[in-house]
Amino acid sequence: MTQVRHPLRVAAFAEMVATAFLLIAVVGSGIAAERLCGGNMGLALLANALATSAALFAIIVTLGPVSGAHMNPVVTLAAALSGSFEWKRAPIYIGAQIIGALIGTWIAHGMFDVPILEIGSHARTGSAQWLAELVATIGLLGVIWGCAKYETPIAAAAVAAYIGGAYWFTASTSFANPAVTIARAFTDTFAGIRPIDAPMFVVAQLCALAAFGVLRRAFFQRAVTA
Repeated sequence: MTQVRHPLRVAAFAEMVATAFLLIAVVGSGIAAERLCGGNMGLALLANALATSAALFAIIVTLGPVSGAHMNPVVTLAAALSGSFEWKRAPIYIGAQIIGALIGTWIAHGMFDVPILEIGSHARTGSAQWLAELVATIGLLGVIWGCAKYETPIAAAAVAAYIGGAYWFTASTSFANPAVTIARAFTDTFAGIRPIDAPMFVVAQLCALAAFGVLRRAFFQRAVTA
């Protein structure tokens, strides 16, 4: 994440826009992949992963200097816990991320002529899925903190590469983000999740935040500033 000196209202708006575009990429590419891949789920997942990781790189490079491009309540909370982000900013960032994620989902629906308001029906539950979310989120935080010493394009490439890979090496396809999880409960498309399953994903992500606190103190001496 990049050190920024923008007013909170500007940074929060950038967080909302960045998270909206992230969900446009996740949900929109999922819809396109499902329609174009002729029922080949592996090919659809590959297309979804590639589109998401490419968009994520572009979003971080573009809006990282404005807000830090957290796009993720867990990242914001981790930054606040590390002392590199003001706690008073955290609730505003998290609210902007959730709102942006919902807006992005609805925009993706509109672009692909899907009903704007939907409820997810894709079952994603069980200990394997929860463990996958724990692993995915710890890994994401580790990449972000580990790459803090690099320039934004390098850090952005590392985060994008990690998310693209984690689509495949985790059983959950790596949500790793409470705002994304909430928004994906409101789409009944390739990227969706049942609302009943979403809370445990968020719990796993928050548990990862707690676990990463130990790893951060052990491995990463330089705090991430945003």
